[in-house]
Amino acid sequence: MSTIKKIHDMLSSKEVSCIELTNQYLAEIEKCNGELNAYINVTTEIALQQAEKVDAKIAKGDKIGILEGVPMTLKDNLSTKGIETTCCSKILTGYKPIYNATVWENLQSKGAVLLGKTNMDEFAMGSSCETSYFGGATNPHNTNHCAGGSSGGGASAVSGNIAPYALGSDTGGSIRQPASFCGIVGLKPTYGSVSRYGLIAYASSLDQIGPITKTVQDASIVFDAISDYDPMDSTCQGRQNGVTFDTINNDIKGMKIGIVREYMDGIKDEVNDAILKAIKVYESLGAEIIYFDMPVIKFALPVYYIIACAEASSNLGRYDGIRYGYKAQHYNGIHDMICRTRSEGFGEEVKRRILLGTYVLSAGYYDAYYKKAQKLRGTIVNAFNSAFEKCDFILAPTVPMTAFEIGKAVSDPIETYLTDICTVPVNIAGLPSISVPCGYNKEGMPIGMQLIGNKFDEAKILNAANAYEKAMPENFKDTKWGVKL
Repeated sequence: MSTIKKIHDMLSSKEVSCIELTNQYLAEIEKCNGELNAYINVTTEIALQQAEKVDAKIAKGDKIGILEGVPMTLKDNLSTKGIETTCCSKILTGYKPIYNATVWENLQSKGAVLLGKTNMDEFAMGSSCETSYFGGATNPHNTNHCAGGSSGGGASAVSGNIAPYALGSDTGGSIRQPASFCGIVGLKPTYGSVSRYGLIAYASSLDQIGPITKTVQDASIVFDAISDYDPMDSTCQGRQNGVTFDTINNDIKGMKIGIVREYMDGIKDEVNDAILKAIKVYESLGAEIIYFDMPVIKFALPVYYIIACAEASSNLGRYDGIRYGYKAQHYNGIHDMICRTRSEGFGEEVKRRILLGTYVLSAGYYDAYYKKAQKLRGTIVNAFNSAFEKCDFILAPTVPMTAFEIGKAVSDPIETYLTDICTVPVNIAGLPSISVPCGYNKEGMPIGMQLIGNKFDEAKILNAANAYEKAMPENFKDTKWGVKL
């Protein structure tokens, strides 16, 4: 059952007050966060103020909206007016935005209760959450393993039942990968369906905000709430095909599911077995399975890292210690001050990606790397367009492996880059994709699969994911942590 709907029913029937519910979550955050490290900023006072407003409305006999009074959390790269927003980087310590991100403005207007800001890889650059200035979030299924990244804090909070839902951002898999690692649901919407206004940019042509939830129904509810057209973002069109929740229980019999053979290359045997079982479930539900090749997918990872790093080197040029955030204490002149501020303020992974991006944009290398990557991006887009002439959506692994142990990303960063191999093609093409749990390995760590749709086909992939969840509820396991509704 939808966690959000269950909370809504409890509040509406006065089974619990919003103040009581919010206090339950705050108490569990205090109890669990020392080990999970999901939150880097808990907004107790703001949460209780909003809860009080919701209780006053219910006491008057007014109806409340589906998200009204439901506690939630935001990734720390989403701007929150007057609330510190650091992107989990030393260089933004003390920065309090003077405006709200549009997605938070939308949810705030709908009565959402903000529990706090969640942990993330610094500036969303990482696949384990361990590049965070505050240390990484851990996995509620086994705290010796990472929660994934970059939206690791949000995934850890939702999987650990210390937030009913979270908003994250996905540049190359940063919602779907931690959702897969933590055994929950993560939706990366179509590029342009959700406003990016107020999202602190990593790579502007790839970034997209989306929900991290316990169930597919919850993902649909939150997506519908945040996917309105926003004139403040010139790339935003809003959702195009109506409210997704209205069609989430449609029959999937006769739908054509594409299996791209290249997506299955190089994945762990336990992941491969779980995907094959999921395919059989869809066949039992009446779907038609179509296998085909998409050779250009093998270029997606280098294309992604060239474009993402190039855009990052431009976007992060604004952090100079002059206007906001961290500033070096000792320097000789303004140029030395900027150099020292960036050297001291950025972590190693962020500096590595800025240098890579500056290199591929530099004279003599622009044509060889950046220009070639953009051409290949167009080829990948065309390949997906051709694929959706054959099928309704594509089924693939979310990540080639399960969550790795803490410290692995630091000791072997190249292997952690490979965790993005199945997710980055979606961002390159601007497509929607949802990750749902589809099994567990022998150690009990979750395995995720993703359903990839054509542009603005969120309703279609949410419906197909919901059909799978109903058929295989045993894959959506709870953890020992947090609030038990």
